[in-house]
Amino acid sequence: MKNKQYAVLGLGNFGESVALTLQELGCEVIAVDHNEERIQRIADHVSYAMKAEVGDPEVMKAIGARNLDGVVVAFAENMEASIMATLLSKEIGVPFVLAKANNEAHEKILKKIGADAVIYPERETGERVAKQMLSANFTDWITLSREYSIIETTTPEDWVGRTLEDLNLRENFEVTVVGMIRSEEFEINPDPKAPLEERAILILLGADDALKEIRKGEDE
Repeated sequence: MKNKQYAVLGLGNFGESVALTLQELGCEVIAVDHNEERIQRIADHVSYAMKAEVGDPEVMKAIGARNLDGVVVAFAENMEASIMATLLSKEIGVPFVLAKANNEAHEKILKKIGADAVIYPERETGERVAKQMLSANFTDWITLSREYSIIETTTPEDWVGRTLEDLNLRENFEVTVVGMIRSEEFEINPDPKAPLEERAILILLGADDALKEIRKGEDE
C-alpha cells in the first residue's frame, strides 16, 4: 500500500509544523510557499518543496492534486488566496481539505465552499492541553480543528486479537488508523488482516466525538 500523500500550502509556523509532523508520521509531503527562505529551510525535511503562489490554479495541477489524500491550506492572511486554494482543492477532488481561518466570516466561507475542517491554531492550544489532561488513555492528542484530532492510544481491550479489517473502524467508529507503533517500530498503513496486539499503540484520526467514545469505552 502506498504512503498517504499530502500537500501543505503555506509555510508559516503552523504550516511548517504540520508538514514536518506528517512527514515524520511516514506520509509523503509536498510543501508549497512563495517565500524562498521558507522553502530552503524545509526542503531537506519533506518529500518535495516548491516555491509558488498557492492560489494559482496551475500550482494545484503541478503538484498533482488529483492524487493527493489531503491538502492543508495553512495560511489565512491572504483571504482571497486561501479561499481560492480551498475551492480548487475540492473542485479537483481532494478527499480531505483542512483550512486555516483568521475570523468567523472566513470560516463560514471556507465551509461553504467545501472545506472539510477549519482550524484556528492560535485559539486551540488551550483546548489541546485540556484534552490531554482529561485523556488518561491517550498518550497524545493533536488538535487539527475544533472538530477533528489525531490521537495515539493503546489498543482498546475489546479490540485485542481482532483485525482492522474485522473492526472496520471507518464504518463502525468513524475513525481512521493512520499508523501503528508495535515493538518500538512505526508502521504506516498497518496490515488490516493482522490481529491487534495488547501493547500496540494505534494512531487514529477522526472527529473528536468519535475519539471520545473510544476513550469512554475504555473507562467502562
